[in-house]
Amino acid sequence: MNAKRILLAGATGYLGQYLVKELKSRGYWVRVLIRKDSQKELFNDVDDFFVGQITNPQSLVGVTKNIDWVFSTIGITRQKEGLTYMDVDYEGNANLLSEAIADHVSSFQYISAINGDKLRRLKIFEAKEKFVDRLKSSGLNYCIIRPNGFFSDMRDFLEMAKRGRVFLFGDGRLKLNPIHGEDLAVICVDKMEEGVWEANVGGLDVLSQNQLAALALKAWDKPVKIIHIPDGIRRAIIWLLRIFTSSKTYGPIEFFLSAMAIDNIAPKYGRHRLEDFFNSEVKRVEG
Repeated sequence: MNAKRILLAGATGYLGQYLVKELKSRGYWVRVLIRKDSQKELFNDVDDFFVGQITNPQSLVGVTKNIDWVFSTIGITRQKEGLTYMDVDYEGNANLLSEAIADHVSSFQYISAINGDKLRRLKIFEAKEKFVDRLKSSGLNYCIIRPNGFFSDMRDFLEMAKRGRVFLFGDGRLKLNPIHGEDLAVICVDKMEEGVWEANVGGLDVLSQNQLAALALKAWDKPVKIIHIPDGIRRAIIWLLRIFTSSKTYGPIEFFLSAMAIDNIAPKYGRHRLEDFFNSEVKRVEG
């Protein structure tokens, strides 16, 4: 068994579950932070559970005791249950970091998102990058991973494609290379083992938005029908949402609309192809 002892926060999420499997496959001792006892049923092969609320620092005392490395995938896309991005992405991770510092953890990995450091004006990135700043000044060894979107995020394109058409803002030529959670988990552990400080991470296929939409339509066996909406409408939507709705409403929409208005290309990793993911998702839905 690997001598390092790991704490994984966010283990029940999309990436977290893959991280558990990858860490255990490499022989690490793994403790997972969960919110309630019933979540223990989600795991078959972890060494220890710690029940606590990331937003309640008192409940986290002891979570990093005898831990060497912390991996945190803690973050929310949609603000719910009265919790904001600042409550979870910043304060929650800061609570975890305080425990790590107190217990002399050697290294802390945090999963942000590509271009988060350049898009701090967005509510979701404001919180994430505020924590990145705090982690960098903590005195711990750190590893910041900025993935270029998950395959699971691309399900929105599949949902549109199921109805026979995909709507895109602009000309659809901007590119991205999202990554499968299993591939990202491998890279997260690799970078931690290598002592890398920061890394942008993307998947194998660099696709234009038009190509991505075509793959989604093809998965449903639909003809390629893509509707291009003038980019000015996208900007107007963001402006109106900021004025007339709360950050709970506009936060995730602002994030999506802003991310789709720039190229998001990261170094390519992994082995999974988005086309295969789309096809498997359609088969799963159709039973």
